[in-house]
Amino acid sequence: MVTNSPTNTICVGQSIGSKYHVTAVRDFLSIISKDNKEPPWNSTIVHSPAPLEDGAKDYELRQYETAKWVSTVIRGETQKEAMRQGFWKLFHYIQGKNEKEMKIDMTVPVTCLVKSGCTDFKISFFVPFEHQDCPPQPTDSNVFIEERKAAPLFVRSFGGFATPEKYAEEADILARTLRNRGQPFHEDFFYTAGYDSPFKLFNRHNEVWYFKK
Repeated sequence: MVTNSPTNTICVGQSIGSKYHVTAVRDFLSIISKDNKEPPWNSTIVHSPAPLEDGAKDYELRQYETAKWVSTVIRGETQKEAMRQGFWKLFHYIQGKNEKEMKIDMTVPVTCLVKSGCTDFKISFFVPFEHQDCPPQPTDSNVFIEERKAAPLFVRSFGGFATPEKYAEEADILARTLRNRGQPFHEDFFYTAGYDSPFKLFNRHNEVWYFKK
């Protein structure tokens, strides 16, 4: 089965502790009500031929196309704090902290690169399609545009509110499932992907990604 899956919501980590943040959250809520887009991909659902002892669910093998993302790296913090800081840096970028002082639509998912034994976390927003050819350059020296090459990814989806611990648990399940099925993948890092506003209470969607070798 091959699908292409647009969605309208995002997942972020944030704190609201000032007048500025309250205003920013109002802007954020107005953004997520728009018709947001995500990177183009095709997906094959991989079904288990027999029940697994670990009870792992089916996973997906997705082929993502080459695309640009705006990213920032937060160093020496917990993953939760890195997500909070990284989100606001990127949010400022799409709100006009770029060389063109241009507001840019929010997109999904918000991703976080997690490396084994490392306290550096890369947080990223997908650059909307209309800006893929020439995205405005960030004015914050800690924010940058990167191009991710086309790649096949193994994806495991789950619901609920995703904590760093829950992401790690789901990534471990996916890794064990792939090893059990003899699927080669890059084991030293994975991505988390969130699709929902923190204000969404039900039918939430989260993912973990491993890159196929």
